Amino acid sequence: MAGAEPAGPATEFADRWRQTGSLVALREAIEAGARVRHVVARRAGLSDSELVALQHLVRSPLGPAELARILDVSTAASTGIVDRLVDRGHAERFPHAADRRRTEVRVTASGREEVLAHLLPMFSALDAWDRSFTDEERAVVERYLRGAQAAFEQVSGPSRAAQPPPSEA
Repeated sequence: MAGAEPAGPATEFADRWRQTGSLVALREAIEAGARVRHVVARRAGLSDSELVALQHLVRSPLGPAELARILDVSTAASTGIVDRLVDRGHAERFPHAADRRRTEVRVTASGREEVLAHLLPMFSALDAWDRSFTDEERAVVERYLRGAQAAFEQVSGPSRAAQPPPSEA
């Protein structure tokens, strides 16, 4: 092929790479997880960002700026997301306990139930599947998944949820 551009190192690696069954299964699990988020958001009448915000609020109350960082959106966009969640009765705003100038957003009981009800079939199946493994098998699976997460972070950087808020950095 005259005039063909030589392949770069990334293309050469990808062309040589033979994915094992575990890598194929990991990719398929990631794709299924992405579909779950979209399907649950649609069924709940939420945007993907609203659903992700609710998932984080179920874990702990957050401020709009913290949600903006987690969702990788502007603080104005985060405020709009919070406004919509509050309007639907899924979240409430409260003055921050330590700094009255700040606002804390908390999921409501109905907001928590909305998210969990849609995810319950998946959680039940995952729980049963996880219990089918021995402690030793779960340790190997966890090590594999932690390594996969570290590999993803080579592209995305550390999880935004794991980063401290700007006031604590």
